[in-house]
Amino acid sequence: MSTHNIVQKLWSLCDILRDDGITYHQYVTELTLLLFLKMAQETDTEHRLPEGQRWADLKARNGIAQLDHYRSSLLVLSRAAEPSVAAIYAGSNTSIKEPRHLAQLVESIDALDWYTARTDGLGDLYEGLLEKNAGETKSGAGQYFTPRPLIRAMVEVLKPQPGEVVQDPAAGTAGFLIEADRYIKQHTDDLFTLTVEQQNFQRQHAFVGMELVPDTQRLALMNCLLHDITGAGQGPVRVGSTLSGEGESLPPADLILANPPFGTKKGGGLPTRGDFTYPTSNKQLAFLQHIYRGLNPGGRAGVVLPDNVLFEGNVGRQIRADLMDKCRLHTILRLPTGIFYAQGVKTNVLFFEKGRTPTGNTQEVWVYDLRANMPQFGKRTPFTLAHLQPFITAYGERADGSSPRTDEGEAGRLRRFSREDICARDDSLDIAWLKDDSAEDAADLPEPAALAQAAMQELEHAMTELEAILAELGAEVDG
Repeated sequence: MSTHNIVQKLWSLCDILRDDGITYHQYVTELTLLLFLKMAQETDTEHRLPEGQRWADLKARNGIAQLDHYRSSLLVLSRAAEPSVAAIYAGSNTSIKEPRHLAQLVESIDALDWYTARTDGLGDLYEGLLEKNAGETKSGAGQYFTPRPLIRAMVEVLKPQPGEVVQDPAAGTAGFLIEADRYIKQHTDDLFTLTVEQQNFQRQHAFVGMELVPDTQRLALMNCLLHDITGAGQGPVRVGSTLSGEGESLPPADLILANPPFGTKKGGGLPTRGDFTYPTSNKQLAFLQHIYRGLNPGGRAGVVLPDNVLFEGNVGRQIRADLMDKCRLHTILRLPTGIFYAQGVKTNVLFFEKGRTPTGNTQEVWVYDLRANMPQFGKRTPFTLAHLQPFITAYGERADGSSPRTDEGEAGRLRRFSREDICARDDSLDIAWLKDDSAEDAADLPEPAALAQAAMQELEHAMTELEAILAELGAEVDG
């Protein structure tokens, strides 16, 4: 049985819990709590768990006694002496109401082909489950899951190195951190070419993230642990709001990779960060400030942002100008539509390097248009790493984006724009030149809910702009 088949089998177990009213996203969380116990048995790491709270103890019980034991175990595990275990089970509870449903899950999990799962890698098995969850539109998990081909391409060009601190301030299920770790392991013979001290740094201190949603942070911690990223204390991914004072506790980074959540701050309030020069309710603009301020001099970043961040006026323009002043913004990748599971908005990746001088760091910006005249990605045409390969080649070998490049002209996908050119555009980075002749296939359009969500986001941004204009005119804005 392949890892893919095991993932399919695990996913099908969701049917067991439908009678208990459990949603897809709740199911993956529920499954994580059970899988951790089984995987600890399979990897001989049960010493991390309190005695009496292990897989065999759960399996040995039946009926209501099994369900009662499971409920009490979750509380005990949340107080485990091992910080990583306590973090995964913190605040956990079960939505399972029927003892027979728990018994079916335990029996089915125990019967899986664990030899194949261990051989192929438990981390890859769990990643497959998270991807399956994100692809199920009813789960609502797409907002926490960046397409893996895009993550791999971003990591491939930015080339994380041993000894660097890699941060994701909007960690989701930790896809960026996992891929950066995989890249480093591929180039260090699974860390064996490093000293013991360097290996310990990679496992415990190299990767750090923050995630706002506790259940999603739980999935991220499980994902990291299964990829042998233990982190310090309670693990590499902290629960908290990056846009509050909690975000100021994240350490300076050599590499930041992120796909910040789209939309405006709930309630319309401004982030409570005292170190932001430009307060804004636009979450992406706030995250962008965190990212370029959080880099060490010479540090690199790749961040996914929607189109509006590239052209929004007022505070948006100020933040872009500040970014180009403090950092060398060298590359923008215009992404195709339809590649995000739960988003209908158009997106880009900004690549930049923190300047070693205080000002004037951006002299030119290269734009790669992977949006115009591309397939309509969706159900029938999946987005793969092969679609990104021409961009990876054009980016060049140097991680800082300084490889020699050739402007391909108005008919090509790669163009160079000077800082003066961008200034003449009112500091808008929403730059397009190719005529898009691609036609949309109705079968590959986003789900209606995703289209409605995109429309709501566009309206939110329009309202933000109008409020800013009214404020400049001295008019009061009705609450």
